[in-house]
Amino acid sequence: MITEISRRVRFTITRLGWHDLKNIEPVSRLFGLDRGTPIDRYYIEHFLSEKKVHIKGNIVEIADNFYSKKYGTDVNTYEVLHVEKHPNATIIGDLTKKETLPSGKFDCFICTQVLNFIFDFQGAIEGAYQMLKPGGIMLATVGGISQVSRYDADRWGHYWSFYPQGIGKAFENVFGVENVEVKAFGNSLSAISFIKGIAAEELKKAELDFYDQDYPVTITILAQKK
Repeated sequence: MITEISRRVRFTITRLGWHDLKNIEPVSRLFGLDRGTPIDRYYIEHFLSEKKVHIKGNIVEIADNFYSKKYGTDVNTYEVLHVEKHPNATIIGDLTKKETLPSGKFDCFICTQVLNFIFDFQGAIEGAYQMLKPGGIMLATVGGISQVSRYDADRWGHYWSFYPQGIGKAFENVFGVENVEVKAFGNSLSAISFIKGIAAEELKKAELDFYDQDYPVTITILAQKK
């Protein structure tokens, strides 16, 4: 299997152009958004599609409700949390400041690619826990191997890149070991491609879906409040 993947990697490098991969400049500084679907978004949507049975009831999402509406079923309310005044926001609150957050209100909290940009990410997980009803589910994703998000870094900071063991422990400290499920996506080819800004459409599905635990691009977490 490894031999076959190695052959695919060599073939893909040839297909994409060695010049693009060897160049010190990235193909895209927008994570490939200007070329198609960013590779991390491919993994995020795979995760949310797989877990959509939990996206129901009273739902809250960060910044907008795009994923809530795309994957939600049997939804009662859509809420949007933002740290500052924003046209989409229905709740203004800071995940690290519990006094700004509602308590025990939500059945599902979708939190994609947020914790990398919060310095006190452990406090943010505690804030998320507070917002959930008993039995409520948090569906979170964080970035692993990645370029810096310059947009976020210049506004509120890009503080962390995560690995499954570390972010898993952080969630277990709050939700309990038995209530946390962690999974990762990525391999050396998708990691290189993501860093260079190559879009998901420029790789084959088999190249994206192959998982190598030493190259986590996107890490997903399902955590339930008991």
